[in-house]
Amino acid sequence: MDICNSHFSLHVFLSFFKPKARSGFDPLPRRLAALTFGLVLNAFGNGITISSNIGTAPWGASEVNLAHIFHTSIALAMFLTGFLVAVINQLLMRRFDLPRFLGEVVFITCFSYFINLFTSLFSALGLPDLPLPWRLVAGLLGIMTLGCSISFYQRANLIMHPNDDTTNILRFMYCKNKVVRAQLINFSVPLLLTGICWLATGKVYAVNIGTLLCLLINGPMIALADQHLWHNLHHNIALPKAISDRAE
Repeated sequence: MDICNSHFSLHVFLSFFKPKARSGFDPLPRRLAALTFGLVLNAFGNGITISSNIGTAPWGASEVNLAHIFHTSIALAMFLTGFLVAVINQLLMRRFDLPRFLGEVVFITCFSYFINLFTSLFSALGLPDLPLPWRLVAGLLGIMTLGCSISFYQRANLIMHPNDDTTNILRFMYCKNKVVRAQLINFSVPLLLTGICWLATGKVYAVNIGTLLCLLINGPMIALADQHLWHNLHHNIALPKAISDRAE
């Protein structure tokens, strides 16, 4: 199964139930556990960074600024941005994969629910009212949590947030397994969008020290988690030949 193929292709799904797996994929229960834990952990980390009010991740910052410029809710901006990124992922893979596309939309829906849950929880606990040094520490822990959570559900490779799937596609198809390079390319898009919003309105929202920290830390944290956390959880893809290595 290469990264261009559906996460839910029938022959791969059925192979999970064979007594002896020949594909080299992790057992389905382990992958489902990694997906679930990674999704909830990611929302947990986002809840901390949002409640600490030290700046959000680049994609989150761009979505907040788009919501302001178009006078819509942040939730709708997040959903529409994720939907468009899911479409772009199909173009990057150079084929249409409907199950993968639908899976990313499902992920966005669940993700939004848990983010609201954890943001409300940390706000109720008083995190936004803590002194700045404590909020910086909490925000840093939240950002580190994001990298670990992304590592888990990227390795599970069932469904994931469209933005993180973009990193996965770039990493294995275009960047020769260089996760930091792929993450920086990914982040360049929301930074550009935020810059355009600033030029259009003269204002910028949700950009602070936490945004810079996320830009610098997220990729290395994914790579670190890949190497040192959950050792029996592997990248459940067969590495495709990099686009740059293919014959013209």
